[in-house]
Amino acid sequence: MSTSQKDKVVIFDTTLRDGEQSPGATMSHSEKLEIAGLLDDMGVDIIEAGFPIASEGDFRAVSEIAKNARNSVICGLARANFGDIDRCWEAVKHAKQPRIHTFIGTSPLHRAIPNLTMDEMAERIHDTVSHARNLCDNVQWSPMDATRTEEDYLCRTVEIAIKAGATTINIPDTVGYTAPVESAELIRMLINKVPGADEIVFATHCHNDLGMATANSLAAVEGGARQIECTINGLGERAGNTALEEVVMALKVRGDIMPFSTGIDTTKLMNISRRVAAVSGFAVQYNKAIVGKNAFAHESGIHQDGMLKNAETFEIMRPEDVGLTETNIVMGKHSGRAALRSKLENLGFELGDNQLKDVFVRFKELADRKKEVFDDDLVALMRTTSDPESDRLSVKSLRVVCGTDGPQEAALTLSVDGEDRSTTATGDGPVDATFNAVKELFEHDARLQLYQVHAVTEGTDAQATVSVRLEEDGKIVTGQSADTDTVVASAKAYVSALNRLLVRREQTEVGYDIKGVGYKDVS
Repeated sequence: MSTSQKDKVVIFDTTLRDGEQSPGATMSHSEKLEIAGLLDDMGVDIIEAGFPIASEGDFRAVSEIAKNARNSVICGLARANFGDIDRCWEAVKHAKQPRIHTFIGTSPLHRAIPNLTMDEMAERIHDTVSHARNLCDNVQWSPMDATRTEEDYLCRTVEIAIKAGATTINIPDTVGYTAPVESAELIRMLINKVPGADEIVFATHCHNDLGMATANSLAAVEGGARQIECTINGLGERAGNTALEEVVMALKVRGDIMPFSTGIDTTKLMNISRRVAAVSGFAVQYNKAIVGKNAFAHESGIHQDGMLKNAETFEIMRPEDVGLTETNIVMGKHSGRAALRSKLENLGFELGDNQLKDVFVRFKELADRKKEVFDDDLVALMRTTSDPESDRLSVKSLRVVCGTDGPQEAALTLSVDGEDRSTTATGDGPVDATFNAVKELFEHDARLQLYQVHAVTEGTDAQATVSVRLEEDGKIVTGQSADTDTVVASAKAYVSALNRLLVRREQTEVGYDIKGVGYKDVS
């Protein structure tokens, strides 16, 4: 193996074969072609496009992917029999760079399935690998369940496969059984013991049953493997496989201790991750490394403050490196003043220290009721900002009774010029009952012109923005409030409109024109 080969880790993606085997993850023909194109464009070295003998549809997909591939080696999977291998070759032979991947289970558990002795299996390995090599000069062989195969027998079968013409030997941890130290030592042992091992490439294929697939794959590289088999988003049987994005970014970020390179364009990782999630139906978990929704998101006030000062304090890679535009400062109950100020400035709101103090209190009240406060929530919060000292009316408490058995009822306590007043009123629905209660506590002749509710964010905990328009003697005012409780938002919006109406009354009395936008000369 040349020096350049020793420094490079070949990426073998099996999303379209092992990944698609996940129950429920079957992709259509056009979706497989689309994903293959994205993998090819991203710089994946080898694409395992499918299992051609499995179905006519799989054969057609592998064949068409082989014809369309521009850069990647296109590989098909075959069991250890001539029929599978011939069918695989028929599918991949159209590729510029075809590969046949044939396998057989070598552990005691797997040898028992075809009821083969060690010698009989050794002979089959020789015959089938030789047959594949006669068809294609790029042959990969895998001893399935290698990590539970006796060491001496594993060495024997690997040697047979190399002598029969295999150019890549893949060592699968088929059931995710091994640990990193064992993974490295296994590859190291094979390289040291098996004749001809220095002339071929060793690969590793790790499943994630114990959550160690990525660690095991990287350990295997440390032990001498130079091909990692993986899938986008770690898709695969049971708990999945080594995730392509994890190993690629680990090699990139930790080049100090793992001085190996890949040809992957990491800026395309996020795009293909989301596309695979969409076509497979397997959503990416929020805290998934690299590509999860929360991978570059920060809610803690301490983290947010650090990020605002220096992103490297809490991020070991840039979001741009994986195809994102920026870090996400998530506003929630753990967020601090610095993050709120920064977020509001980004939204176009410049606040003084006293204003920020007031808004921060109401932001915390909102955050305690919502899992996440979105940008639209903050805009709605700022639109309803007022000077509480100038408000003659304010909602102190509200409790409503609603349901199929009417009439609906609202118990309201309202502060009027500093005096708390309480009443209980009924109405046609909880909002009507609430408005009737306001009228009882503060009599007025204003007429409701508009009542409008808009959910500014998604989800059952969405914040509702309520707009109320009142008219009195030609004076029109609008009040707006936002709350996760629609009825509370309605009460506050109604009271906000009344406060503005009172201001308009005072302005008219001292000479302001009826629109409240300038002084009217009454001399």
